Amino acid sequence: MKTPKLALFDLDNTLLPFDSDHAWGEFCVRLGWVDGASHRAANDRFYAAYRSGSLDLDAYLRFALAPLVGRAADELARAHEAFMRAVVLPQIGAKALELVRAHQRAGDLCAIVTATNDFVTTPIAAAFGVADLIAVRSERDAQGGYTGGWVGVPSFREGKITRTGEWLRAQQLDWDSFAQTWFYSDSINDQPLLEHVSHPVAVHPDPRLAELARQRGWPILHLHP
Repeated sequence: MKTPKLALFDLDNTLLPFDSDHAWGEFCVRLGWVDGASHRAANDRFYAAYRSGSLDLDAYLRFALAPLVGRAADELARAHEAFMRAVVLPQIGAKALELVRAHQRAGDLCAIVTATNDFVTTPIAAAFGVADLIAVRSERDAQGGYTGGWVGVPSFREGKITRTGEWLRAQQLDWDSFAQTWFYSDSINDQPLLEHVSHPVAVHPDPRLAELARQRGWPILHLHP
């Protein structure tokens, strides 16, 4: 008998009303970990490229992961705890939480699937009560420190399908194990996975995704004010 549903959630500008990757870049400026003006300008350029669907992912990942390199685990943990308190937790909304909870109450298999790295997103997924996170896997050295690289296929565009398939196979499942498959996203970058599932839902969609949703008859959901 098939599990009722597979429910996949994008994170940034979907469950969250902002982009956690971009916000973490801004927080690195506040921490004094990076040169403020140049880092902020590059962070904004990469974010604009992402929003337009033209992001050079490799270049962005090298930029985004660089501030983690050479920092001790306790320093990183304290910084992320401060980021959660100051930026993330105040912006987690009741409607987004309830969307996740409704799928969980129904017994659906749930996961967050995001192109943001696992350092930034692991505590955020925990705050939503989602145990399974598919994110860009940050590379570590033998001592556990961040190298500034990444491991495997990044969960971006078609990579979200690849990585979700890997995660399912690790549980002896596949896409056909489910009567329904759902994916919630705001971004045109997620068109491949939205087209792959049986129930795509556009959440606060960007202009290109909004137009695609109208053309395809996909539902459009609003979780945030």
